[in-house]
Amino acid sequence: MSINKNNVSSRSTGRVTLSDVATKAGVSPITASRALKSPNQVSEKLRIKIYEAVSELGYIPNHAARSLASSETKIISVIFPSLSNAVFPDVLDGIHDTLTPAGYRILLANTHYEEDQEEVLVRTLLEQNPDGIIITGIDQNERTRKLLLNSNTPIVQIMELTDSPIDMNVGFSHFQASYDLVRHLQNAGYQKIGFIGARMDPRSQRRMEGYKQAINETGHSNEHYILTSQSNTSFKLGATLFKELFAKCPELEVICFSNDDLAAGAILECNRKGIRIPEDISIAGFNDLQFSEELIPPLTTVAIPRYEMGKQAAQYLLYKVINHVTPSSPQHDVGYTVIDRCSTYSNVKNKK
Repeated sequence: MSINKNNVSSRSTGRVTLSDVATKAGVSPITASRALKSPNQVSEKLRIKIYEAVSELGYIPNHAARSLASSETKIISVIFPSLSNAVFPDVLDGIHDTLTPAGYRILLANTHYEEDQEEVLVRTLLEQNPDGIIITGIDQNERTRKLLLNSNTPIVQIMELTDSPIDMNVGFSHFQASYDLVRHLQNAGYQKIGFIGARMDPRSQRRMEGYKQAINETGHSNEHYILTSQSNTSFKLGATLFKELFAKCPELEVICFSNDDLAAGAILECNRKGIRIPEDISIAGFNDLQFSEELIPPLTTVAIPRYEMGKQAAQYLLYKVINHVTPSSPQHDVGYTVIDRCSTYSNVKNKK
């Protein structure tokens, strides 16, 4: 009695094999494999039969085995600190629209802004042998940084710039962007400028430091004008923090928020309480999220090319994966733009 080794493997593991698909479709395993890897090399009639077998049997390709043979997994791991933060979907779109047409799949992980969780995820993802990793930020702990440096895996750190990238780097200076926003407001005539921040991750910290630098240069520094919270950012928190700071410092002329979510909450609170913007208080945000221009009044903020950032990071990875060398310019500054809208005056002398 002959024994089909593939069938034994299928029964013992509970996993449907390519041989099972081939048998179901009435073709050879080579033809089934070719239909899945290079569909154009198989007739439409055979493709339909094979795809129907795949669907009926619930076949999942063994990419681990394939990667052992080719040394490629066609997987790019992307590590974000949050999946609810409205900043990251645009970045992910740029990554997706670049990698997917090139035949790569994206494995997405969420650190929840926790340093230890980031280390665990990096270790786990590296065990999957991805072709590259895109990781948010530049503040990885020493253990995580060592894992990435020793992995021989193409790495792109995004969202910020650093003088010592692990491999490649795409981002902008949060410090300088915040500094330029405050300088823009100062040039418009504002002097009493506050700052509200939440969660205070490293990027929010750098925005606050940029604010402080600009304020200190004009001699109008006042620690009472700064209010921060470690809570997660939200419209509700923005409203709460605004009420607290504005009640304590009613002389403030404008408040800079560490992101648009908080600023939007402040605008909604002002609208509820009849506080006029920008006549009674001006509001500025950071990120230029989709809703920012639709607020009443529209929000002055800092615009970040998030989609382009994701696209550039993916292009860097593709270049290194394909050519096995780092691009000649492994760091890219995507820049930023201060967007002046009606939540602030272009010149405070125009106040009514």
